[in-house]
Amino acid sequence: MGDPAGIGPEIIVRLFAEGFRCDGVAPFVVGEVRHLEQAAACLGIHLVSRTEPVSPGVFTTLNFSGFSIPVQEPPDFHFDGPLEQGQISAQCGAAAWAYIRHAVHLVQAGQADGIVTAPLQKEALQAAGCPYPGHTEMLAALAGDAKVAMLLVGGGLRVALATIHEPVARVPGLLTRDGILENLRLMDSFIPWFGVERPVRIGVTGLNPHAGEGGMFGDEERDIIIPAIEAARAEGIHAIGPQPADTIFYFHREGAYDAVLAMYHDQALIPVKTLAFHDGVNVTMGLPFIRTSVDHGTAFDIAGKGIARPDSLRAALHCAATLVKNKS
Repeated sequence: MGDPAGIGPEIIVRLFAEGFRCDGVAPFVVGEVRHLEQAAACLGIHLVSRTEPVSPGVFTTLNFSGFSIPVQEPPDFHFDGPLEQGQISAQCGAAAWAYIRHAVHLVQAGQADGIVTAPLQKEALQAAGCPYPGHTEMLAALAGDAKVAMLLVGGGLRVALATIHEPVARVPGLLTRDGILENLRLMDSFIPWFGVERPVRIGVTGLNPHAGEGGMFGDEERDIIIPAIEAARAEGIHAIGPQPADTIFYFHREGAYDAVLAMYHDQALIPVKTLAFHDGVNVTMGLPFIRTSVDHGTAFDIAGKGIARPDSLRAALHCAATLVKNKS
């Protein structure tokens, strides 16, 4: 459910209300019933009945006119007091952390095939004393400190990031041959879960304009990126580059690559969000289970107004279904 003060509960209810359909998928919600009831009320959707669970850790079913939502509440957490939508609170951060812990427990116990996350709020997590800044770090820790990487999917693109939320000035110093090589290994093993046949063609961006232009605009390509690509090729990984970032995404959409590894946050997210602003998906590579997510934040400014769109959540569910099918 993510942070209950954000748009997570609202887009979940709207998705079920619109009649989400995906072959072989039976989604259920890890969160708290009261927040979904509140979200339904803000959408003007009337609750017909609620099936109470007989014990903690089993389903409550919310029955609305024409659809129902199965919900499993974490047995180790209960939200006290009123929920103020659009407000940062320690209790909402604790709730989001509890929902993720329980969701991971379910997939590790074989009771779910994958996790699709609604957005959380990093300041709320910090206020709750959560030791992790976001979903990716939480999930990696709960999966035994797994080596993970972010992959953005949308608009005909699959783009992974060599560095994520870092100041641009720090990016050159954070790029390493081994770090880029590890990302290429993850992509080579993960991208086939999209139904891509091997060999996986991975385009690699340069860091600098024109991919460095032979050292005229920077040395990172020569000193770091090219050695990483050569090491990947020596392992049988079909890495191609470095290619100029101003053209590689066009050629990716045209079919030259199955995925692209970008060097920093905006280099990757600008093309994806330009082409798929409403329905981009964030995928975590490297976990022992499937995790996809909406590609947007909690949107506190519109939470509770009944106008949030479920497009990214719908796309994340379809993406998770594809990955589960091809992984198994």
